[in-house]
Amino acid sequence: MAREFNKNPAAVSALSPEQYRVTQEDGTERPFTGEYWDNHEAGIYVDVVSGEPLFASVDKFESGSGWPSFTRPIQTPDQTTHVIEKRDFSHLMLRTEVRSADGDSHLGHVFKDGPRDQGGLRYCINSASLRFVALDDLEAQGYGEYKALFSKEEAQA
Repeated sequence: MAREFNKNPAAVSALSPEQYRVTQEDGTERPFTGEYWDNHEAGIYVDVVSGEPLFASVDKFESGSGWPSFTRPIQTPDQTTHVIEKRDFSHLMLRTEVRSADGDSHLGHVFKDGPRDQGGLRYCINSASLRFVALDDLEAQGYGEYKALFSKEEAQA
């Protein structure tokens, strides 16, 4: 049975002030302060509001920026993602904002300075917009289908 994702009002009301500022008011956390910028555990990162699967640790890399950085979002079986891109003209510059598709949470921005051999993109994401689900907890938390991401990693190693 497929999970349904949406902006959950109960989840929004349970957000910390920082999570609310980032996800609901398009804020940005200070670099090197977020919970996941230096996380090296295997697992997936989901939207803190909707639970949508967004990024996998197999696509995380050290960018030196102080925010969790990924080369790409998780693709669903039908080759789509739960990440949408929008033009952002704030701060007097053109950037590409990334938001969760169903929860409409502000996640961060995508830049074209990522690892060239992995597509060249850097999804620069606020930890406050994410909840980490460890590989060992995927099944219990309803994300068992994403274990396959890690089987591929082991096969390629």
